[in-house]
Amino acid sequence: MLSLDFYWRMIRPHTLSASFTPVFIGTAFAMQQSGHLRDLLLVAMLLATVLIQIAANLFNEYFDYRGGLDTKDSIGIGGTIVHDGASPGFVLRTAFICCLIAMVLGIYLAWSTSWWLLVVGAICMVIAFIYAGGPLPLSRTPFGEIFAGGIMGAGITCIAYFIQMNHMTPQVLWVALPPFILIGLILTANNLRDRLGDQKGGRRTLVILLGHRKSVLFMFGGLMLAYLWTFILLGIGHKWVILLPWLSAWRVRKVIGGFAKENQSPQEMMPAMAQMSKLNRDYGTYLALALILEFFIP
Repeated sequence: MLSLDFYWRMIRPHTLSASFTPVFIGTAFAMQQSGHLRDLLLVAMLLATVLIQIAANLFNEYFDYRGGLDTKDSIGIGGTIVHDGASPGFVLRTAFICCLIAMVLGIYLAWSTSWWLLVVGAICMVIAFIYAGGPLPLSRTPFGEIFAGGIMGAGITCIAYFIQMNHMTPQVLWVALPPFILIGLILTANNLRDRLGDQKGGRRTLVILLGHRKSVLFMFGGLMLAYLWTFILLGIGHKWVILLPWLSAWRVRKVIGGFAKENQSPQEMMPAMAQMSKLNRDYGTYLALALILEFFIP
């Protein structure tokens, strides 16, 4: 019988901040505008996005194994097929089960808000699949960051806002930019760790095109933009608390410092990758808290 520890490793818990922080940000922005929370819809949205993230992780593991990218020598936060002996079919079936449960939750959310949400949710699940599979997986191209940040970052933020408010506003895009950047950079960090192995496997990710040094500079530029963006938000009318995400800025040094040295092994870069995930979690939490506090500040 498979252990709980096995399932915990299989879902790649370090990546899950990429699913729940955009939900918190979009929900918090809705609360800032309305002062109300539709709690059951929030719970359903959280579960659905976490399940989609897990499904994307499992699809990625399955197709990496099928494509010969994952071997017993691979270093990573997943690897249940090559390290734990899970069958590829089991991993694939689990991914589809996650999608099925997310679909049921999506039907509930659409019934509570708008049936157009089913179309949006279906598109998200299709992208989650073709991100890892298909004749040309998006994860193997230089555009992975755009799709990861666009769907799991900005897209989920906007959907979370819509679920609470039952309408959209262009203003939500201003607070959706940081999760777009940071979730894209989680992928950059992952690909930077796996750069040499991915290159041998025929991938053409952004970090392979840029090389190690330029990829680290790209990450630093993206992180600076995410933090400086809070001043843009302040300038368009948000309260001073919108600067709260700066409380997480100390992690930038750990991320960039951890990746700065070239010729590191994937194992040596693992702490920096974990710091990138924690930075996204902390930044998103502080931003969501700031948006909620704005409702109470005159």
